[in-house]
Amino acid sequence: MPIPFTVLMLVLALIFWHRSRLAKCFVVVATTWLLLLSSQFGSYYLVNQLEQQYPVNNSVMPEGCVIAVLGNSHNTTHSDVALQQLSATALSRLIEGLRQASISQHCQFIFSGWNGGVGGPSHAEIQAQAAIALGVNKSNMTLFPQARDTIEEAQYIKQQIGSSPFKLVTSATHMPRAMATFEAMGLSPLAAPTDFISSDDSWWHISIANLSASQRAIHEYLGLLWLRIKHSLSNS
Repeated sequence: MPIPFTVLMLVLALIFWHRSRLAKCFVVVATTWLLLLSSQFGSYYLVNQLEQQYPVNNSVMPEGCVIAVLGNSHNTTHSDVALQQLSATALSRLIEGLRQASISQHCQFIFSGWNGGVGGPSHAEIQAQAAIALGVNKSNMTLFPQARDTIEEAQYIKQQIGSSPFKLVTSATHMPRAMATFEAMGLSPLAAPTDFISSDDSWWHISIANLSASQRAIHEYLGLLWLRIKHSLSNS
């Protein structure tokens, strides 16, 4: 991750301060890394490679469609209103799920996500409460509150619908890894990406938002790499 890696380089520079050439190398690497990932150029390059793999989904599914909205996070500290508790990413996913339902008919929702092990309602339950507040009928929902990650979400959904086609809603950066995970398990997801964060702005623009986007992209690239390693190990 960008900030921990930068801190590590600076700590190494302090440790090897008596060896000025090596210390300078660590400082240069830390500074270059932080500037690159905070720049519009670096962030856009990393994120856009992920987000352009699957376009916005406007396809109409037949009656009885299934829409799986993958979990993200929520915070119950400041409000007891579910819509206010969802993170910006989770809210974006929920809204896209509702949009997908609006262009098809009689859709069933699947909400997933645990409570992070800190007690309280699961993320799936908060998603469901928010959806009800936006007019979704509770009988049209299936919840998987035990799912802790994308792999477990895929496992639960496979138990529910098998290989039947369904709309898969998640962030555009996460979609390549999610699709790879679901397809590897024999499911038939139709990508419905949302929460696009890449921006083709001035290449020299440096900001925290760019750094955050770069971090999200790096997380996904590492996840894809780990999937390939697991696949290779399982086939060896």
